Amino acid sequence: MAIYKILSVIQWKEAQAAGVFRGAPVDLADGFIHFSTAAQVEETARKHFKGQDELLLATIDETRLGDSLRYEPSRGGQLFPHLYEPMALSAVTQIAPLPIATDGYHRFEGLLN
Repeated sequence: MAIYKILSVIQWKEAQAAGVFRGAPVDLADGFIHFSTAAQVEETARKHFKGQDELLLATIDETRLGDSLRYEPSRGGQLFPHLYEPMALSAVTQIAPLPIATDGYHRFEGLLN
């Protein structure tokens, strides 16, 4: 199953240079990398990324993340995927620009598997 990570272009370039994604500042502060499922990612974008441009949507094959991926309760008791180690870039199956509309919300048409 695919899971998703919204990240900045700069964060992706840093991950490419390092060979792994260690996480965004919020991930580093929380001690794990936050992901969303297809059903959750649009709400995540609305809640945490409204108005931010130069974002990417990474599609990740969760089967490539191993036992350090856990589904844990978060917003409203929903289970969100969290990774407790740096993410190997080989787990990323697609990286795509996340378009933003004039209302400040991101558009996901054609991006979710």
